[in-house]
Amino acid sequence: MAGHSKWANIKHRKGAQDKKRAKEFTRAIKEISVAVKDGGGPDPEANPALRNAISNAKGVNMPKDTIERAIKKASGADADNYELVTFEGYGPNGIAFFIECTTDNTNRTVASVRSIFSKNGGSLGTNGSLEFLFDKKGVFVIERNQIEMDFEEFELELIEGGATKIEKEEDLLSVYTDFTDFGLMSSKLEELNIEPKASEIHRIPMNTLKLPIEDAKKILNLVEKFEDDEDVQNVYHNLEITDELVSAMEE
Repeated sequence: MAGHSKWANIKHRKGAQDKKRAKEFTRAIKEISVAVKDGGGPDPEANPALRNAISNAKGVNMPKDTIERAIKKASGADADNYELVTFEGYGPNGIAFFIECTTDNTNRTVASVRSIFSKNGGSLGTNGSLEFLFDKKGVFVIERNQIEMDFEEFELELIEGGATKIEKEEDLLSVYTDFTDFGLMSSKLEELNIEPKASEIHRIPMNTLKLPIEDAKKILNLVEKFEDDEDVQNVYHNLEITDELVSAMEE
C-alpha cells in the first residue's frame, strides 16, 4: 500500500503542472455530474457525494465558478447522462487491473478499454472475475500545512474518525479508512476544519506482484494510457510500487 500511496502523491504534486490538468478537470466535472444525479441533488449540505466531489475538484485547483457551473449544468434538463461502468482484465506479466469509468456511451468505452488492453499485451476479462483481488478503502490525501495542532494529537483525532493507516510522504498525508467509515472520516475532517486534497473510495490490492524495473515501467505506462482515455475515472492494479520503480519513473 505504501508504494501505491507514494506514487499517487507524486502524481498529486505533478498534476497541476502538466497536461493532465485538463483531464483532471474533466474527471472532476463528471464526478460532480454523477453526484448530483445519483447522490441527492445540487445541495452539497444534503448530498455527501457532491461534497466529496467538490472537495476533489478543489484538490485539482478547479476554480469556484467552474465548480458552480458544473453543479448548475448537472441539475438542469440538458445535463449529460453519465453512468458508472467498471472493467476488469490482465496486463502483461499477470498484473490485474480494475478500471472505473464514467461514460455517456458504453459501447465506445468498452471498445476503447478493450483496444488499450489488446495493444499493450493485456486482455479484457469478465466483470466480477478480479474484483476479489481488491479491497475497497476510503483514502484521504491531506496537505500537512493544514494541520495546526500537535501531530500526535491530530493522529488520535484521525483514529477516532476511523483511520486504519496513516502514511506520511513529504508534504502530504494519506489516511486510510474502512469503506464503511468513509463518511465518519469526512465528518471528522470537517470538524477539524481540514479540507482534503482528495477524498475517494479506492480499490487497494490485497496482494501485489513485484516485477523487474523495465517490466514494471511498462505497466505504469499502460496505467497512464488508460488514464488518458476520456471516459476513465480511476485505474487500480496490483503491481508492487517499489522505491526503485518510483525513482525510475521520476527520471
